Amino acid sequence: MIPPVLSLLACAALASAAKLSLSGPRITVISSDGSTTRNEPLSLALKSDYPVQLSNTDTLKLSFTIIEKDEGKGIRPHQTFLRFFDSDTGEEGIQPLRVSPSGKAKFELNMARPPASLPPTSSSSLSVELFVGSFVHSPLQAYLFDLVLPPSYPTPKHPEESHYHVKPEIQHIFRPDPTSPPKFISAVFTGVVLAPWAVLALLWSQISTPLPHLFSSSIIPFTSTLAIFEVLLVWYWVDLKLGQVLLYGSVLGVVAVFTGHRALVSIGQRRLQTPKKST
Repeated sequence: MIPPVLSLLACAALASAAKLSLSGPRITVISSDGSTTRNEPLSLALKSDYPVQLSNTDTLKLSFTIIEKDEGKGIRPHQTFLRFFDSDTGEEGIQPLRVSPSGKAKFELNMARPPASLPPTSSSSLSVELFVGSFVHSPLQAYLFDLVLPPSYPTPKHPEESHYHVKPEIQHIFRPDPTSPPKFISAVFTGVVLAPWAVLALLWSQISTPLPHLFSSSIIPFTSTLAIFEVLLVWYWVDLKLGQVLLYGSVLGVVAVFTGHRALVSIGQRRLQTPKKST
C-alpha cells in the first residue's frame, strides 16, 4: 500500500507536470487525380460544422506537432494514437502514430487501401480523437474532427460459421419402462415350464420297482447337491449375478464330483453283493 505522504507527493507532481498541446494541426483531402479538395487547419477549441467526407478514391492527410503548452517546445511523447469511434454501433479502431524527436507527426488515410485499424463503417460519421501519453507530462486527449466514410461491404460469412451458432436444445426421448405381461400369459408359460416335471412325476408313479436306496447315506448327498444346483439357478434368475453363479457353481461342482463318486461306488458294491438268479 502506498503511504499517504507519497500519494500526496505524486498528486502534486502530476498537478505540476507540464501540459501538452498541438501546434499547426491541419487536414488535407486529395482526390484520385491529385487535386486538393479540402485543406484547412484544425481548432482544438472549436468543433467544425462540416465533417470530413471521403470517397473510395480520396486520401486524407493529417499533420501536427506536439509541444509543451507553456514553452512551445516540440517533444516526443511515449504514446500517440488516433481513435476512430462510431457512436451508433460502438465500433472503434486504434491507429498508433509515429512522432519524430521534434514532435512532428503525420498520418495518411488512403481509402483505396484502408488500414486494418479502421472500424466497419455505416452511414453515420466516425469521431476522430487524438490520445497522447507521456511519463513526464500530463496526458492529452483532443477531439479533432468527424469523418464520413463510404459504408463498409458486409463481411463474408465463414463457411463454418453455422457450426458456432447456438444449437436447439436436445430433447432426450427415453424408452418407457418395461411392463409385466398379462397374468394370463404368465400363467400359461409357467404351466409350460412345469409340465415336464408333472410328466416326470407321473412316470415315476408308474414304476413298480421301488427305489429303496435312493435316500441312503451314500446317495442322498449327491441328490442333495443336484437339488442345490436347481436352487442356485432359480436364485440366479431372481437376484444373483453371473459372476456369483459361476463362483458358487464351481464350489458345488467339486462337491458333486466327490458325492457322485461315492454314490457310484456304493451302488457298484451293492450290485456285487446281490446274488444272481439262476436261469
